[in-house]
Amino acid sequence: MTASIHGDLVATDHGAAVGVVHGNLNLHPPPPRPTPAIPQQLPAAPGLFTGRTAELARLDRALTPAPQGQRQGQGATVLVSAIGGAGGIGKTWLALAWAHRHLERFPDGQLFVDLHGFSPTDKPVQPTVAVRGFLDALGVEANRIPTDLDAQAALYRSRVARRRMLIVLDNAATSDQVAPLLPGSPSCTVLVTGRHRLDSLIDRHGARHLPLDVLSPEEARDLSAARLGADRVAAEPEAVDELIGLCGGHPLALSITARTAGTRPDTALAEAAAELRDLGLEALDHDTDPAASLPTVLSWSLRYLTDEQRRVFALLGIAPGPDTTPPATAALTGLPDRSARKTLNGLENASLLERRPGGRYAMHDLIRRYATDTAHTTLPEQVRAAALTRVGDFHLHNAHAADRLLDPHRLLLSPEPPAPGVHPHPLPDTDAAMDWLDAEHATLLATQRTAATLGHHHTVWHLAWNLNTFHLRRGHRHDAVTTWQAALEAADHLPDPATRSRTHRNLGRAYSRLGLHEQATTHLEQALHLALRHHDPTDQAHTHRALALAWGQRGDDRQALEHARHAVALYRALDLPVLEAGALNQVGWYAARLGRFDSAREHCQAALTLTRHHHNLQGEAATLDSLGYIAHHTGDHHQALDHYHHALTLRRGLGNTYAVAGTLDRVGHPHAALGRHEQARAVWREALQLYRDQGRDADAERVQHQLDDLDHT
Repeated sequence: MTASIHGDLVATDHGAAVGVVHGNLNLHPPPPRPTPAIPQQLPAAPGLFTGRTAELARLDRALTPAPQGQRQGQGATVLVSAIGGAGGIGKTWLALAWAHRHLERFPDGQLFVDLHGFSPTDKPVQPTVAVRGFLDALGVEANRIPTDLDAQAALYRSRVARRRMLIVLDNAATSDQVAPLLPGSPSCTVLVTGRHRLDSLIDRHGARHLPLDVLSPEEARDLSAARLGADRVAAEPEAVDELIGLCGGHPLALSITARTAGTRPDTALAEAAAELRDLGLEALDHDTDPAASLPTVLSWSLRYLTDEQRRVFALLGIAPGPDTTPPATAALTGLPDRSARKTLNGLENASLLERRPGGRYAMHDLIRRYATDTAHTTLPEQVRAAALTRVGDFHLHNAHAADRLLDPHRLLLSPEPPAPGVHPHPLPDTDAAMDWLDAEHATLLATQRTAATLGHHHTVWHLAWNLNTFHLRRGHRHDAVTTWQAALEAADHLPDPATRSRTHRNLGRAYSRLGLHEQATTHLEQALHLALRHHDPTDQAHTHRALALAWGQRGDDRQALEHARHAVALYRALDLPVLEAGALNQVGWYAARLGRFDSAREHCQAALTLTRHHHNLQGEAATLDSLGYIAHHTGDHHQALDHYHHALTLRRGLGNTYAVAGTLDRVGHPHAALGRHEQARAVWREALQLYRDQGRDADAERVQHQLDDLDHT
């Protein structure tokens, strides 16, 4: 606005009088506004930062402002990204690395505060202290800073409004620490790091959660090379791989290991790997510098846990298996299901557990070692033993229920009742049973090992028994041998004399499937000897069937046929028609292998009638497979394909991938005989993959030759 003086009136250039002037009028320009302070509080960028390409890209996407006129991302007014992860995983390094790479986005300054949520001070920074520090950095005079936190926060938001600033809130423990420090202006960007997920920050402020995992093997190798030198890493690649594996890709563990090795330039990295392998977490400890000690850094994560959460965390460290589920955790801890789920969620929120697909929870190996140490130092031995007994009973009784669904015609051998308060997971049908066994297989094997360590011989033996059908169908041949070897040691401590006979028989069958024929025959003959000595005709019949299989595997079809005939006679005398059908099919199979096709067909047809009458799908599939073999070798290739395809349908439905491979192998021959080379090639390729997956190398090599011959044809 300009003004001119006419007498005593002041008029604007629009002609409106606005006042009367008395005396002289002196016009002075307003004093200049003080230049706002531009804080630059970021610590130095991490000097040896490597990897994290995907996480940096996600931060770029999350923290890139929306175009003018569009909605400002998830947060309506402020964009916040919370970086979660366990202690020492590299949250602060990631935040600082990203910030220093994008300083040009924040010409009005950067604010940084370490909130000490997890640190040796044990005193998290109060919001009033953090806000006051920010106001000081923004140039606010001390006498103008109010004492009330809300008023301080309002003044802070006013000072950063419409300014393009970065605010880094590092090492936060709770959302209450963070909320007063959030600006109200969408021009500001906020990075929050912390071990807890800070759910209310996500819910109320639209924070983008970026969980931080361990480094990939390639990133871990790059970090090792940056710290130790590329030449030293290249000189001992196997030792470096072992170090990376022992550290599990954990950045702080790798950094500590590299620091230790770096201070000993004349020591081979293989020695450093051996030390870490032998000492475990002790090798990653530091007596005088807490921040350089992985056990100490991990211990800070327990500070905000409840007593119940600490107890569950410790028990999870000794629980068998690589991961767990809420029902298994309820059994381990003795908690109700809902409490177990809530506790698991709390540990996940504290970045001590990782939730995986299928509702499973897992710990990083180093965190698990720390949890194990915590269990042994904080929980009495009887508490640990009771927990392992409960979870062992839980897995055993679930395996028993699953086995009954897979093979309801099998001899029923029930385990002892579970410990009080243990409730097996319900399994409604065979598909659910197979899915549960697939998911829990590693845990079940670990449970058997734990039971053996505790001297729980009953659990050891019954786990082997109840995993047997699953191992046969899935082709876990080595695991079958391992579980039955453990069961054989346990059988010495069990009162039932039939236990040893059953154990030798099943161990012999497992050896036979691995092609270890001498061991198989030794155990099977021992089983038959015990069954005869104890006058147990049922076990005698079972063992004759197993001996038929073993001699057939050795290529002696005549001996196999004799044992199968013994089994038929015994089962018939015992009036066990389902088992008799299985033995009849064996007689038919080995007769066909010897070229006695009429006798073979007769026995297999009788077996098929019995299996269908008693709804034994497993036996029906095996018999149809035998009839397919007979039809093919007697020139009826179309009939062979019908039998084989029916057998395949049943075996796939049962999840019997071990038997599926064999049927696919055989069904290719009638296809080839009919000139259907593409169909033969397709089934043989599938069989080849299954054989390879199951470690059946000789079978895989034979099928590969069949494919090669087909290509030449």
